[in-house]
Amino acid sequence: MTKTILVIGTFDTKAEELDYLIKRIRNQGGNVVAMDVSVLGDPSQPVDVTKHEVAGAVGETIEVLIALGEEGEAFERMSAGAAVMTRRLFDEGKVDGMIALGGSMGTDLALDCAQALPIGVPKYIVSTVAGSPLIAAERMAVDVQFILWAGGLYGLNPLCRSSLSQAAGAVLGAALSVEPPRFDRPVIGMTSLGSSCLKYMKRLHPALTARGYDVAVFHTTGMGGMAFERLAAEGAFACVMDFSLQELVNVLHGSVVSAGADRLSGAGLSGTPQMVAPGASDILDLAGWQEIPARFSERPFHQHNRLIKNIAFNAEERTAIAREIVDRLAAAKGPTQYFLPRKGIEEWDKPGAPAHDAEGLSAFVAATEAAAAGRVSLTALDCHINDDTFCNAVLEQFDTWVAEGIVTSGKLS
Repeated sequence: MTKTILVIGTFDTKAEELDYLIKRIRNQGGNVVAMDVSVLGDPSQPVDVTKHEVAGAVGETIEVLIALGEEGEAFERMSAGAAVMTRRLFDEGKVDGMIALGGSMGTDLALDCAQALPIGVPKYIVSTVAGSPLIAAERMAVDVQFILWAGGLYGLNPLCRSSLSQAAGAVLGAALSVEPPRFDRPVIGMTSLGSSCLKYMKRLHPALTARGYDVAVFHTTGMGGMAFERLAAEGAFACVMDFSLQELVNVLHGSVVSAGADRLSGAGLSGTPQMVAPGASDILDLAGWQEIPARFSERPFHQHNRLIKNIAFNAEERTAIAREIVDRLAAAKGPTQYFLPRKGIEEWDKPGAPAHDAEGLSAFVAATEAAAAGRVSLTALDCHINDDTFCNAVLEQFDTWVAEGIVTSGKLS
């Protein structure tokens, strides 16, 4: 049951903190592989992977990196080497998880190392900028864990020890107890915005499970869409049902509630069969702490909770959104079916609800049908996205794709 943790950090500037973390892991029965990612200085204690080995993993030398004279560029190249070494150590069976310490520079490097590891491998980052909007969604591994490093910028102190001791227990405990994903059945990747705004997953999940599939539902509030896109691009799903697209409109209109600029592209790039609907694309998500931009000050407004608030788009904006969705789907390499519920695309756009806008919905439907003609296979439905009619149409198309061999059957022999 002994597990080995890869500990990553700059052993020239954070040796005391890293040494404390290593001792805590070892005191709990874990083993450690220490990897130094310093550039300028030398570690004050022996390490298992030297900075020279890290730089050499991508054909660099420390001397060349120092000669660059640019701290950011040098560390970016070290990040590339650290990511290569992280994956190499894992592939060779030498480590069972990773943990990295850092401020903004160390966090930048740690993000690359975490992305180098497969899903299910424990990956922890103890960071002074954990949870910060400085960290873009597309930089994060789909199952990375962050721990805010309180009082951890320089030197050990009671606050720092508290964070690091918890981190040591977290990464070792995760390595001991993790159940890596086993894909014994084909997986359907589905998106939704909770279960009150969009309700189809309550009907589709059990129906797909009964057909022999596992269903992974991603909450489209930025991080969920990031994970969904990353896995879809890697071909992790037998089929995707991407029915919640407000992360796409968020990135188009500058919201921090973003899954990255490549939203609605991953499945298309990998050729994964995809079913798409424009769920919740009529509203802009804003972080609860964000001020409402002046151009939206007179719009219908919904305060979902203290974390998220929503603003409705007008007819002109929805026309542009309709065209953008179709443009992205038209670039897909695999089978694509676009479902268009003509009577509404989320619970709050029904008559009497805060985001109801008959003119805007009509403009969206017309623009979608015009843009899709001859470019994307479109199924227009005279229903609301939360009606059973929508789910019935999706399941009918899904069963057709299974019968035609487009989607792997869930009834594996």
